[in-house]
Amino acid sequence: MTPDASGTGNDRSSAPRAANPRKRPRRHASPTARRQRRAACLFLAPACIMVAIYVVWPILSTIRLSFYNWDGMSDASFVGLANYIELFHAPTFYTALKNNVIWLALFLLAPPMGLAIALYLNQAVAGIRLVKSLFFAPFVLSGVVVGLIYSWFYDPTFGLLALIMGHGIPVLGDPHYATPGIIFAALWPQTAYCMILYLTGLTTLNSEQIEAARMEGARGWTLLWHVILPQLRPTTFMAVVVTVIGALRSFDLISVMTGGGPFESSTVLAYYMYDQAIKYYRLGYSAAIAVVLFAIMLLYIVYHLRRLLSSEH
Repeated sequence: MTPDASGTGNDRSSAPRAANPRKRPRRHASPTARRQRRAACLFLAPACIMVAIYVVWPILSTIRLSFYNWDGMSDASFVGLANYIELFHAPTFYTALKNNVIWLALFLLAPPMGLAIALYLNQAVAGIRLVKSLFFAPFVLSGVVVGLIYSWFYDPTFGLLALIMGHGIPVLGDPHYATPGIIFAALWPQTAYCMILYLTGLTTLNSEQIEAARMEGARGWTLLWHVILPQLRPTTFMAVVVTVIGALRSFDLISVMTGGGPFESSTVLAYYMYDQAIKYYRLGYSAAIAVVLFAIMLLYIVYHLRRLLSSEH
């Protein structure tokens, strides 16, 4: 019998070649997949157009405007980096930047306080709905209303704080107390907002993991730290990001309560930007402040986003 006939020879021409897994034939998308992709693009198109018009284009226009000197009426003149150079040499800029840091440090108390209130409200006890509505109230109030309420609260002649202390304290009239007083007022609605986020996050907890941890003897702080908080990590990220953005763009309470005073001691970057644009018609200089504020927000959010993504992996 010849080797070819026995099938045991060295001639491999008649044997089928093994398919190379790396070289797979290209498969064309089916008509159904193409229709689904086209439908997804059509549904996303209005949102993308809105974002491009109302978010991307204003950001690019503001960056471009920051290189010009413009009062809003006459022709704009190109000045290059002159607005940024003047900004970094202005004492008010560093006062506003310092106040933003103070806002950021104290405003980060809102997420843990919101979590504590959410854990308290996440109980099935009698009358808890009434208590929830009381804690929800600050969230639906506008910043102007909150500013007016706390302006009356701090009033040294007839305010509630003067009645509690027994004597008037000019909180909003003292450069040392004005910024902490405004931040204390702003924490009221911000804590309510974080509480709502955590109440929503608590409804998505895995009850099986919690029951298993309790069977293992986990209670109190141990259960919260090792079981509940890891599941609330996305909610915590959202609460921190929203709180940071709120601290950096704080404007309404400052405008209502102090107007940046006394002696510009309570001004922040957002109010400084408004002041230069509306009062002094320096739109290019105001745009430079906006670009710096946007860069600070972007760096902080990207940093926390990278930390969240790295922790997920």
